[in-house]
Amino acid sequence: MGRWEPDARERLVRAALDLFSEQGYENTAVAQIAERAGLTKSTYFRHFRDKREVLFGGQDELVELLIAGISGAPEGAGALVAVEGALVAIAVTFTEERRANGPRRLAVIAGNDELRERDALKMAGFARTMVEALERRGVAELDAAVAAELGVLALRRGYGEWLEVGGDFGEVARRTLEEVRVAAAALEGAE
Repeated sequence: MGRWEPDARERLVRAALDLFSEQGYENTAVAQIAERAGLTKSTYFRHFRDKREVLFGGQDELVELLIAGISGAPEGAGALVAVEGALVAIAVTFTEERRANGPRRLAVIAGNDELRERDALKMAGFARTMVEALERRGVAELDAAVAAELGVLALRRGYGEWLEVGGDFGEVARRTLEEVRVAAAALEGAE
């Protein structure tokens, strides 16, 4: 592939996943990823800050969409309805390309302590973003924290389900958030 061809970002992701699968995350250099993608190392760094970001890129866009989803919830909507709006808003980023790469991405992350830590930090950042957006809507701090954590749980579970069955991530997220809400409510009755 020549340097002029489109989809540099996607090519870099595919090349990285191929190399991580072949030789391991630790044994792969950014220069190798760029070369495999038919691009330069400087092109890599135009798209990603570091080697880890090829697995976690797009976080800024997700944060913006989470905030927009919560902000766009109807006036007077409860915290979980607003969180549902956030999860539905990020669905636009869940493409078939992302789904195709998802299982390999998860396998690479699962096999590396540093990447698991990065993934946990990413999810904590999403929760913090949702808490702040909910508080701006007037939701009490504890209620916002609980709703955001349930949203992150639904995001994780929904992502796994979406990788398996596909479809519209927004619908998967709605269904998963409802399952999480029901499970949380059932805990109160179990005590």
